[in-house]
Amino acid sequence: MGCDVKDLGLAGKGRERIEWAAGEMPVLALIRERFEKERPLEGIRVGACLHVTTETANLMETLAAGGAEVALCASNPLSTQDDVAAALCEQGGIQTNAIRGEDTETFFRHINAVLDTRPHITMDDGADMVSVLHKERQDQIAEILGGTEETTTGVIRLRAMAADGALRYPIVSVNDADTKHLFDNRFGTGQSTMDAIMRATNRLLAGRTIVVCGYGMCGRGVASRARGMGAHVIVTEVDPTPALEAMMEGYRVMPLLEAARVGDIFITVTGDKAVIRREHMDRMKDGAILANSGHFDVEIDKEALGTIAEGRVRRIREFVDEYTTGDGRRLHLLGEGRLVNLAAAEGHPAAVMDMSFANQALAAEWVVKNAASLSPQVYEVPREIDKEVARLKLRAMGVEIDTLTEEQEEYLRSWQEGT
Repeated sequence: MGCDVKDLGLAGKGRERIEWAAGEMPVLALIRERFEKERPLEGIRVGACLHVTTETANLMETLAAGGAEVALCASNPLSTQDDVAAALCEQGGIQTNAIRGEDTETFFRHINAVLDTRPHITMDDGADMVSVLHKERQDQIAEILGGTEETTTGVIRLRAMAADGALRYPIVSVNDADTKHLFDNRFGTGQSTMDAIMRATNRLLAGRTIVVCGYGMCGRGVASRARGMGAHVIVTEVDPTPALEAMMEGYRVMPLLEAARVGDIFITVTGDKAVIRREHMDRMKDGAILANSGHFDVEIDKEALGTIAEGRVRRIREFVDEYTTGDGRRLHLLGEGRLVNLAAAEGHPAAVMDMSFANQALAAEWVVKNAASLSPQVYEVPREIDKEVARLKLRAMGVEIDTLTEEQEEYLRSWQEGT
């Protein structure tokens, strides 16, 4: 087993943290229990490019319990938890290729190490593994049954590939499941982003003006949690519908050029590039903080930030780089512009990742069962899987809900009864 991790001596600590996360992941535990009995992934090789965290470890071990041979690499150079990587390799029997802070060359070497296992199923968070397969390892694509994609940015890339006729195998958009984006993207991103900013800066958020760039599900979560901490929240958008929704939710909405003058903390959650550019940085006040919670480190123009600083850069705190402009203003970039909630904190709470990764496990099982009838396109998570995950989560929380009577079901099927 070709592992490449920082230190296998960290395995014991990693195992304890994996077990702690497992206590908040009852849905995945129920799926694992069934997988151990039924072995639906027997003989299947899974190649995963995901954030190497305690929650991901529980997913990997669930897949292994279902009979899969699993190999894992990181989907972000700064998201790996080295003790978790060590535990998966040393105690979980899972090939793990991930080191926190790895450079770009190592990042892609690790992806290729996972692809060397000739996976039948791919699991991506950002579509980097899919991209490498389509650009550099096309000879393997015929062996692949299908894949899954975890995050909004990856789904955008995959849908673009499908629209261009470039996608060569079926992929399930786990991100679009209700039990993923309504909870993980909103509550997970909201809490973990605030957690990371507070850990990195130790700044008081109450009374500050926080600018949230993008009002999708992630932006909704960030804005809500920022307001809950007592911040004044401004939302910037390019789509009139979510902009209108933000207004109706009581947030201020304005162009980023205008918000740049008054914001104390700027958070990008758009899935696009160059959201915060030089023209915005030129207007920012001294001490402004810039953070990104989108998947790739392109939402904040780091090149422009470096240009206006002209080399006047120092790491003033562990996850804070201070850029001093020619006129003496200090702009602070968190986590090198990468996913701040994983670069400067621990990512989403396990309780929300429980549902996301339950979708991943069940989607992988669905792909294996239905591979013969699937074509190269992006599929939504089947509705029955989405509902099953919600049902299992309620069951784990001890919550019961009503069921329709026969009369109600008949009424909903009928068009004849009315006023």
